[in-house]
Amino acid sequence: MRLGGNAAYLTDVLNRTDIVEALAWAEARGLPAMMIGGGSNIIWDDDGYPGLVLVNKISGFDAFEMDELSTYVTVGAGEDWDSVVSRVVDLGLSGIEQLSLIPGTAGATPVQNVGAYGREIAEVLVTIELYDTETKQFATMRASECEFGYRTSKFKTTEKGRYFISAITMLLQKQSPKPPFYDSLQTYLDKKGISSPTLKDIRESVIAIRSSKLPDPKVVANNGSFFANPIITADQFREIQAQHEEIPHWQLSDGRVKLAAGWMIEQTGFKGVHDPETGMATWDKQALVLVNEKAKSTRDLLVFKQKIINAVQQKFGVVLEQEPELV
Repeated sequence: MRLGGNAAYLTDVLNRTDIVEALAWAEARGLPAMMIGGGSNIIWDDDGYPGLVLVNKISGFDAFEMDELSTYVTVGAGEDWDSVVSRVVDLGLSGIEQLSLIPGTAGATPVQNVGAYGREIAEVLVTIELYDTETKQFATMRASECEFGYRTSKFKTTEKGRYFISAITMLLQKQSPKPPFYDSLQTYLDKKGISSPTLKDIRESVIAIRSSKLPDPKVVANNGSFFANPIITADQFREIQAQHEEIPHWQLSDGRVKLAAGWMIEQTGFKGVHDPETGMATWDKQALVLVNEKAKSTRDLLVFKQKIINAVQQKFGVVLEQEPELV
C-alpha cells in the first residue's frame, strides 16, 4: 500500500540457520520479531515496527512421486507463489492452478489459507515445516493441526507470532482439472469455447480474469481484496434477502451463508470512488480493492476503510472484516 513507518531492523533469511540466528539476535536485545514474505497482505502502522523484520527468501522446489496418480511437492517458504504454481502446472500436477497470480510467497499461503476460484491451499497442504519460538526447535506440523478456516488459520489467530514457516509440502494429482468450476471461471471458459480445459487453460484463464479485475500491486498501490466475504447465519441471510432478493450468496455445508462483499460495497456506491479527504480510492473494476492514490498515512487508509464498513453495515446490517493484517 506504500504507507506506514519503517522497521527498526530488517534482515533477509536464506535458510533455517538464518532464522535461528536472527531470532536469537532479536531476543538478546529484547526486540519483537516477525517474518514476512512479499508483504502484499500487510498494512504497516504509521509508527513503524519497533523490532526485527525477517524477510523470508528461503528457496527450494522438490517433487516426490507417491504413486502413479499423486506427487508430493515441497517448496521453500520464500519462493514466489505464482512461480510455484507455474512450475507445478508445467509438471502436469493439479491442485493449485486456480491459485495463479496471487502475490506473495509460498510460506504465506497457509497463514491466510489463501483461496480463489473455488480452491483453498488447505485442500492440498500436507505438512508445514516451521520454527517454534516456544520450544526453540524446528518441527513439522500436519495440515489438520493448522485450524484452517475461510481466509484464516492458527498462524493468524490462536498461535499468531509463535511459528516461523520455512517450507510447505503439498499433495498434488496427475490429472486434468475436473468440473464443476467456479462460476466466473466457467463463464470465461465458455466464452473462449473451452469445453475440456487443461491445467494450462485453467491457469491462463485465472490469470486473464484476475488481470482484468485487479490492479498489479507493482504498479498500483493496493493489498488486493481488502475485505473478506462475510459469512452469516441462515436466519441473518433470510432477513437480508427479504430486502435484497438479488444478493449473490453461496450456501455452505454447515448451513451458514457466504455473501459477496464486493457486490455489497458496490451497492453502497463505493465502487470507483476517489476520496478527496483521504487520498484513497476503490478500484473501478473491483470494489473490494482499495487503492492508495494520494494518501499520506496509514491513518488515511483506515479512515477510508471505516467509511466503507459503515456504509455496508447501514445498508445490510453486516460488518465487513479486512483481510490484510495491520502491523
